[in-house]
Amino acid sequence: MKAQRWGLGTRLLLATVAVVLVGAGTAWLVAASLGPRIFHEHMVAGQAADEPVVYHAEWAFRDASTLSLSLALLAALVASVAVSLFLTRRVTVSLTAATTAARAVASGEHSVRVPHVGMGRELDELAEALNTTATDLAEVEATRTRMLGNLAHEIRTPLAILDGYLQAIADGVHDADEETVTLLRDQVTRLARLGEDIALVTTAEEGRLTMRRTRVAVTDLLSTARAQAESRYRERGVALTVEVSPAAAHAMVEVDPDRLGQVLTNLLDNALRHTPAGGHVELAADRDGPWLSVQVRDDGEGIAAEHLPHLFDRFYRVDTARDRAHGGSGVGLAIARAITRAHGGTVTATSAGPGAGSTFTVRVSAARVDGTR
Repeated sequence: MKAQRWGLGTRLLLATVAVVLVGAGTAWLVAASLGPRIFHEHMVAGQAADEPVVYHAEWAFRDASTLSLSLALLAALVASVAVSLFLTRRVTVSLTAATTAARAVASGEHSVRVPHVGMGRELDELAEALNTTATDLAEVEATRTRMLGNLAHEIRTPLAILDGYLQAIADGVHDADEETVTLLRDQVTRLARLGEDIALVTTAEEGRLTMRRTRVAVTDLLSTARAQAESRYRERGVALTVEVSPAAAHAMVEVDPDRLGQVLTNLLDNALRHTPAGGHVELAADRDGPWLSVQVRDDGEGIAAEHLPHLFDRFYRVDTARDRAHGGSGVGLAIARAITRAHGGTVTATSAGPGAGSTFTVRVSAARVDGTR
């Protein structure tokens, strides 16, 4: 049979009573041992000659001091217990509320919050930590739900196409001609790319991304990114230019050029999807002290302020229908953030609003001429 465990309130009350009893016992011993002796010395010093009178006075002092000290200690004990009951009750109520909230959050009720009861900095910090945890878990759950829904859609669409065409071929309704085989292969490639993208962003976010760092010129990174994207931009009728400031013209970075090149490619592809024909995208580089900034600026659709904090979440889409029509796996920006963080840098997005274009900025440490950072 499991032994009964005492609650914190009971433990605090018993601890307080024990402290008061020890203090009372100590005060009693000190008073009992020193009081009569000091009184006797004063009587002798006062030259009291009558022995019975001295004896009676000392006995009276001993009785009076014993009675008064006993009553005082009893009153102190009662007052201490009363105050302890009040304080332990408040502490217990606070901790019970925190425990109830923690259990509710653990069961999935992320809207529960622990009230602040003003019982000290430690309990307030505990309540704040639990409330922050509940908020973070609510955001994680919302992201997970959204991600699973989007992932299911991304997988369902190519699978539906594959299933439909394969069923039509099996029924003899459609021929397995070259055009059909190419379409089916494209859907398989889309699924494979989605799987690779998810694996890549997961590996990067878990800190397991393999990095082959080397010193490379910023101008080389930008030139490679432009060369890889130029044909796609030309087909869509969107202008792509490169602008390097004098401060960054000779800057070097110690990065994995393939990984960071993928970041720039993803950002350029994202800009292309949201910039109409006749628009313009600029790939620019500048240096600010020890930091090198690479920006992808477009004059396309722009982004509303409420979407900016979530752009780099997996499968987050500003406009679900429109973004899926534009294509993409939905994790390109998440990959860009994960790879940039793996390089010790940051990637951010800004926009003045819908129709005002957007700017994505990648910041990484610039390497010094002597090879140090």
